[in-house]
Amino acid sequence: GSIVTSLSKGTAVTVYSEANGWAKVSANGKDGYVSTSFLSAQNPNGSATSPPAAVVTKYVNVASGSLNMRNGASNSSSIIVGLAKGTAVKVYSETGGWAKIEAYGKTGYVSSAFLVATIPASNNNTGSGTVPPAQQITTKYVNVNKGSSLNVRKSASTSSAILTKLSSGTEVKVQSESNGWAKIQVNGVEGYVSSEFLSASKSNPAPPKEEQQTSKTMFVNVSLGSTLSMYNSVSTNASILVKLARGVEVTVYSEENGWSKIEAYGKTGYVSSEYLSETKPAAGEENAPDNKSGSANVETVTKYIDVIYGSSLNLRTAASTSAAIITKLARGTIVTVHSEENGWSRVTANGQTGYVSSQYLSKTAPFNPNTTKGTIEKVYKSYDISLNDLTKKQMAVNPQTDKKYKTYISTDAVTVTTPTSGNVNGTGLNVRGGAGTDYWVVGQVNNQDSLQILSTVKDAAGNTWYEIKYNKAWVNASPEDVAHFVDPNNFLSNTVDSLQFLKLSASANIDAGEVNERILSGKGILQGLASAFITAGDTSGINEIYLISHALLETGNGTSQLAKGVQINGKTVYNMYGIGAYDHSALNSGAQFAYNAGWFTPEAAIIGGAQFIENGYINAGQDTLYKMRWNPGSVTKNGYASHQYATDIAWAAKQVNQINNIYSLLDSYKLVLEIPQFK
Repeated sequence: GSIVTSLSKGTAVTVYSEANGWAKVSANGKDGYVSTSFLSAQNPNGSATSPPAAVVTKYVNVASGSLNMRNGASNSSSIIVGLAKGTAVKVYSETGGWAKIEAYGKTGYVSSAFLVATIPASNNNTGSGTVPPAQQITTKYVNVNKGSSLNVRKSASTSSAILTKLSSGTEVKVQSESNGWAKIQVNGVEGYVSSEFLSASKSNPAPPKEEQQTSKTMFVNVSLGSTLSMYNSVSTNASILVKLARGVEVTVYSEENGWSKIEAYGKTGYVSSEYLSETKPAAGEENAPDNKSGSANVETVTKYIDVIYGSSLNLRTAASTSAAIITKLARGTIVTVHSEENGWSRVTANGQTGYVSSQYLSKTAPFNPNTTKGTIEKVYKSYDISLNDLTKKQMAVNPQTDKKYKTYISTDAVTVTTPTSGNVNGTGLNVRGGAGTDYWVVGQVNNQDSLQILSTVKDAAGNTWYEIKYNKAWVNASPEDVAHFVDPNNFLSNTVDSLQFLKLSASANIDAGEVNERILSGKGILQGLASAFITAGDTSGINEIYLISHALLETGNGTSQLAKGVQINGKTVYNMYGIGAYDHSALNSGAQFAYNAGWFTPEAAIIGGAQFIENGYINAGQDTLYKMRWNPGSVTKNGYASHQYATDIAWAAKQVNQINNIYSLLDSYKLVLEIPQFK
């Protein structure tokens, strides 16, 4: 594991447990593990050392509500959990009015004033009026039908995210009950369940209801090479949540009027019952029902290669990424699908037969980015400043570029050591983009820096300059280059380039099923989560495609450890946008940020993270990539450039390719472009 801290010789530690040569200890307010080989019962420095304070049990005693356990000894520290009156806690130490405690398997800090040595009375009918009755923690049991389960949700609502499922007879700790919901703790997870499915004993099974449904396992049984659409309601006109391949295992909750309510890939929806079977169909066995017109929406065995525009799909000799490549199939290539199994399809294309990844096959010809199928709306915003003045204001804050320029320095600043080299005389001397002080400053050099001299030139006044080699990755951009990227007219004629004017505060109105199939399929933890991105866009007011693009970039297409989940204090946390993930400790700092924010499900991380993005720039009115980079509104209002997301002059232009690649995969979307206009 990672190093929490380093302990010097003679440091006193509290040992909680020892196993396999390791000791769990507490020292200087931090918990962790050390090798028992380096622990001693006596102070090795020879001085007397007080024994660690004994761990004692105390009880929470609050007048109402709960006692906040925090991750630090401060009211500004984040809250780990709220503790009800009467909760037993282990107290490890007390100092400065704070107690370091353990409760529900978590360690944190509470105010010592609200801990007592004995279990506090409930104070019912005492007349004192000082401490009202408090809800005591009780033990209850899940009481659902055999084979069913009870959903534990993040909040007291059937629309809230499911944290885990509990089988009948599971013991839970009930912290409170209100409006038909119980707040519980079980196996280190805290959440809410329907109170009617809890009982004081393990008897009297409850009737099946929404939160507890009788289920059975079945398999998708469609024709070879086909898929079965799962809809969000009982209609073929409803939105498609996901498409299920032949042989996929599903959980069936109910069947009615030819439709089955099922769960697959963490999603719940409806499919045609006739394309489900109790046994898994063999990979090469054609035993599915005949394809009929109507509700099943089962596809034919002719499909299209659907990869990102400009790329290709490998046709291999076997169903493995290590198999030899037969040929590369271009986007839009028609293939005949013979079979599908374990994410691979055996296909024939252009007279050659081999295997391709199934996720890159589509039943319809893929979208050509040169032919727009979506809706594009252009709006215009005027700024009371000229492009020339805007460029000057931007130049004042030294915008950067990775472009290479010819660079020059005055001969007075260099001591020549050979005909092609010299050393700098002085500190902070300017290197310019031309021979003369009228040229912009590209960068600076310092005393005794070694320079390579390329040539000698004279400026208009007859002064001598050296052309030098200036090996800096990032330098101050020229006024001409800044003017180019500031001017919107240089990017409007190209559909891709114009996406830097995409309104990030305007919904793309995407279809969840289409996004799941064409964009998020095969994208690790992000697969099937289009609805979460749509919800995130709705709640934060941010374009869903931008959020998806951001998440794909930050998570490595849904495969990063921070995206897949990290354990913090017994809970798995998720972070889809890399928020709080600092370079020196990206995994730990990003996970801790997610824990403090309460992102305990992938959906919570997508939706909650979007709100953080909103607060930074969208709420400030910088709701296009162009405005995030150049912020012309601030320049017009304040007279200087400020609050800019990046220093790279090409930053906005560099972001559009990923967004375009996503839009190019969709047939249904809406683009709103806000074009800036200047005097």
